[in-house]
Amino acid sequence: MKIAKKCLKGFVLLSAVFVLGACGNNGGNQQSDSQSSSSAEVAKEKPVVFYVTRHGKTMFNTVTRAQGWADTPLTNAGVEVAEALGKGIKKENIEFTAAYSSDLGRARETAELVLDNSGQKKVPLTEDKRLREFCFGIYEGDTDENMWGAVGKKMGYNSYEDFMKAFADRKVNMADAVKNLKSLDTTGLAEDQPTVKKRMQTALKEIAKKTEADGGNVLLVAHGMSILAMVSDLTDDELPIQLENASVTKIVYENNQFKVESVGDMSYVEAGEK
Repeated sequence: MKIAKKCLKGFVLLSAVFVLGACGNNGGNQQSDSQSSSSAEVAKEKPVVFYVTRHGKTMFNTVTRAQGWADTPLTNAGVEVAEALGKGIKKENIEFTAAYSSDLGRARETAELVLDNSGQKKVPLTEDKRLREFCFGIYEGDTDENMWGAVGKKMGYNSYEDFMKAFADRKVNMADAVKNLKSLDTTGLAEDQPTVKKRMQTALKEIAKKTEADGGNVLLVAHGMSILAMVSDLTDDELPIQLENASVTKIVYENNQFKVESVGDMSYVEAGEK
């Protein structure tokens, strides 16, 4: 009986060792699984770098006419600046994983020229109408003087020149100007800044989410006013009054956050012109 009891005690102790060992192994597996899951999450959150570019100079830019959803082709100067941007990007060894543009011809043509001159013609280009410029409604194709002169008059300025000076001196901001423009439009098509900012940021976030699995650089060609509207609440830095053609606004997306690193940078164009 004593031998049997000793054997029984030994069996119980041995069983306990196996149970504890199994628990230890399970805990280790759980910890390992947790670490793997955490690592997978970290691996998924790779930074996406946007090179947001205003299109090259167009015919309406040259003759100072309102050009929102209306579209005119790039001029020779517009082609040249887009080509220079592509060459500058090549010199900086920037490789794109994807490219997007608004569905307006001037943006698409600029994107194609940038990709071609940076040696990345095979990168697929996707058009997205959410990346369009503001719509100016009844003023589309009209002279800048007529459009902004009417806005200035509504805001209490005596002339187009007075209004533009106030705008240059930052006494008038773009959000208020287009709000008043929208109120003057009789077509119901003109857009205000909150509308454009929302569609631009929605597109930007969607593209970022599509790209973050592998990360990388993304070319995005849009329009001067719509780009400024998009970044208006993404940075505390003072924004320029307007963006130059083919300038680059660099935005980094990481850990579900956007960081604006630069706005209206012409250094890539300058590098490509050398």
